[in-house]
Parts: sequence; C-alpha cells; structure tokens
Amino acid sequence: DLESFVPKGFEDMFPTMPKDMMEMFMGNGANPDSLDAKTKLLLTLHGLTIAGALAEQQIKLTVRHAVEAGATKQEIAETIAQAAMFGGVPAMTKAMELATAVLDGVSDKDQRA
Repeated sequence: DLESFVPKGFEDMFPTMPKDMMEMFMGNGANPDSLDAKTKLLLTLHGLTIAGALAEQQIKLTVRHAVEAGATKQEIAETIAQAAMFGGVPAMTKAMELATAVLDGVSDKDQRA
C-alpha cells in the first residue's frame, strides 16, 4: 500500500521554523563565513524546481521557510525562473504555480525587503 501512498498536505505537517532558528541550524550561526539560511533555501528551491513534479510538497515547504528567512517574492520568482535553464519551462511553470499558492497566503507587510 505504501507504494501508491502520496501524502497530501505534506508541507502542513511541518511548522515554519523561526528565522533565528533557521539561521542557527542552516545558516551562518555556527560558521560566520558560510551562506545565510535565506541563500541556502533559495539554492534548495532552485534544485527542487529542477526536480519538477517529484518535489511539489517540498517546494511549498521551502518557499514558506524562505519567506520566513527573509526572501522576497521577487527573489523567489527569480530563483525559480533561473531554474528553467536546467529543468525546463514546464518544471519552472509548475514551481511558480506552487510558490504563488504559498505566497498568496503571505501579506505584503510580511515581506522583508
């Protein structure tokens, strides 16, 4: 039965980590010379976009965390658009649709410029 199991709402099972926590564990909290959490999440989004339909839930989760880490809608859109060169336009279009669904739930005042 697990062969055909596709969890719906997977991204909702994981709460959004606070920015400070992401910076400590994923960013430059332990190593000041490393990339910050926002940059690492945008790189992750780039790779997930290239992966395409296999990563729909992970794309949603990553977009939510990237916003919390300080990414703007423009940065997210540019990251996804750049991935079209490697993953193709259909993968980019699907990722943009998924990201837009997440971003529609984020008000403009929540955006960190």
